Amino acid sequence: MNVIIDYNVGNLHNLKNALDYGGIESKLVSHADDVKKADRILLPGVGAFAPAMDHLKHSGMLEALHEKVQSGTPMLGVCVGAQLLMDNSEEDGFHDGLGWIQGKVKRFSHELKIPQIGWNSVTQQKKNLLFKDVSDEMHFYFVHSYHLEPANSDQVLGITNYGYDFASVVCKDNLWGVQFHPEKSQNAGLQLLKNFCTLT
Repeated sequence: MNVIIDYNVGNLHNLKNALDYGGIESKLVSHADDVKKADRILLPGVGAFAPAMDHLKHSGMLEALHEKVQSGTPMLGVCVGAQLLMDNSEEDGFHDGLGWIQGKVKRFSHELKIPQIGWNSVTQQKKNLLFKDVSDEMHFYFVHSYHLEPANSDQVLGITNYGYDFASVVCKDNLWGVQFHPEKSQNAGLQLLKNFCTLT
């Protein structure tokens, strides 16, 4: 079962609708017992890091998520969901994340408009099942002011340039994170979601 973690953040139904459109069965879950039954987990997120982290903690699902991640269950974090996988974020102060992928979440530091809103390309750094049938330099839809800064460059699958290069796709073992919104990225995004839900 592909489960989408429902912890009172936005974008849940857009993600569910994208999976439905692609013929991929999924279920919105908000209880630990349902998390424990998951074959794959999608962690969405729209908004700010700290409130999202608080909602996740207060949902009662955090311990079950830890257990599933440690047991090897595949997880895909989307946008803020990807940022939560990191050690910490500097958004609105300093806040601890889940710490499942070592690194930080940093605010863009350049003269371009912040947040980045719109289409941008992803340059693939290495082959990965997430990129099956997804062309290199394919464009995806971004909405964010902060970005992933992994400690280990070997865990960067894709980079995007907005003022400077940043990690837009990361992977560590059974964890993947994408800074963009695949559910808003037309065919390329649907293919990426299908890859996660069928190949992991």
